[in-house]
Parts: sequence; C-alpha cells; structure tokens
Amino acid sequence: MSLRRLSTTTLIQLLLIFNTVMVLYPIWVMSLSSFKSTREIFRNPFGLPESFNLDNFIKIWQQTNFPLYFRNSVVVTSGSIVLILILGIMAAYALGRYQFRGNELLYLFFLSGLMLPLRLALIPLFIELKAFGLINSHLGLIFIYAAQGLPSAVFIMTGFLRTLPSDLENAARIDGASELQILLRVMLPLTRPALVIVSIYNLVPVWNDFFFPLVFIQSENLKTLPLGLTVFMGQYSTDWAVLFAGLTAAAIPVIVLYVILSRQFIAGLTAGALK
Repeated sequence: MSLRRLSTTTLIQLLLIFNTVMVLYPIWVMSLSSFKSTREIFRNPFGLPESFNLDNFIKIWQQTNFPLYFRNSVVVTSGSIVLILILGIMAAYALGRYQFRGNELLYLFFLSGLMLPLRLALIPLFIELKAFGLINSHLGLIFIYAAQGLPSAVFIMTGFLRTLPSDLENAARIDGASELQILLRVMLPLTRPALVIVSIYNLVPVWNDFFFPLVFIQSENLKTLPLGLTVFMGQYSTDWAVLFAGLTAAAIPVIVLYVILSRQFIAGLTAGALK
C-alpha cells in the first residue's frame, strides 16, 4: 500500500471516529444524567453519577403519564410504519416491475415528495383532517406520517425491485400464480433488506417527531412521547433528572430495534451498492 493511500485511509478513519464520538457523546451524557439528581447534574454535568440508582426511572414510570405517552408513540409509530410498508411495496412493485405509459412520470411524482417538506402544507393538512374528523386522533397522525414516508419508501423499494431478475416472476406465472401471489410469495421475501431500510429510515423521525403532535393533538391522553415529555419542563423550574430519564427511556426502543435489525440493514445497503 502506498504512503498516499495509507494517509488517505487514516484520514477517513479519523473522520469516522470523530463523527462517532460526536454522535455518541451526547447520548452518553444523557444516559449518565438519568441516574443523577437535578442538583448533581448542575454540579457535575459530565462526570459519573455518585450512585447508579433507578429512582428517576421508577418515578417516570409510576408517578407520571410516561407509560401512556410511550404506548401512544408505539401505536402511532407502528401504525405509520405498517401503512408505509404496505402502500410502498404495492406502489414500488407496480413502478418497478411493469412498463406502462406514464411510469417514469408517476415515479418522479413520488420522488417530488422527497424535495417538498410536508410541513409546508400544514394549513391544508389541518383543514383536510378537520373535515374528516381526524383532528386530535392517532389515526390522523398515522396518515400524515404515512404520506411523509411514502416517497422515500417508493424510491428505495422501486430501485431494489428493478434489480431483481424477471425470470422469477415469469416462472411463477407459468406455475399459475396470480400477481398478488407473486408479490407476496416471490418478491416480498427478496425485498426484506429494502423493507428493513425503509422501516429504520422512517422509524426514527416518526418516533421523535414533536411538530405534528403539537399541532394536531390536544388531549393529554393522546400525547406521544416527545410532546408528553414537555410536562417536565416548567416556566420557572425543570426537573432535569426526570427529563433525562424520560429521554433515555424513550431512546432505548429505537436503539434496541436498530441493533436487532442492523445486520439486515447493512446487508440491504451493501446489496444496493453491489447491484
């Protein structure tokens, strides 16, 4: 290996290490702060806690509405991801495996959703949801997140489906399989890495979203985690210890799910790069 190539590789590795530290350090500080008291956080914000006790976590689980907010976030996020995957794979299968007039135009129409933030249409969204009686409901949030995540799902899965050989579906048609059976039994198992990528890509922004629940949710029993955690932030004082415990508990499901699906996520990215 030449000296120039070695220096380039070293520089890239140093940049990756720096980026990793910049991403993980705030999470590390947040996790440590969840075991401290508010006074200890201000006295020693970056050091280790005096004792690793679970008092803050017990408090948020027993003395606050955290379990309710957590359940609401699970319902909204899982419903949104399921709807995105169902609609995304159906649209991607039609665009990726069939040639018809307007195919590319329709594909570009979906891609335009990646360039236009849904928040620009806040007022029309509010009027439309109000007309359908979906203001202050989880179903309204699920529809919004599905519309927000559908363009990326179609983009990822259409590109993946276009790389699959047509011999697979032709053989299934010869065997008498319907188009729905081809989609469910032949194509769907092969697109599992793409489905994982779409799920993780949309899971984090939906789970962490604060804006749309703030606008469309008014009832306390319907608030999601990002909106519900604001109850710990007062005008004159904030219980930082409990807030950090809530943020840590809210981040754990996403981290655990990513760790579980990371192998398929990386495999999907690698497969897309090779193809």
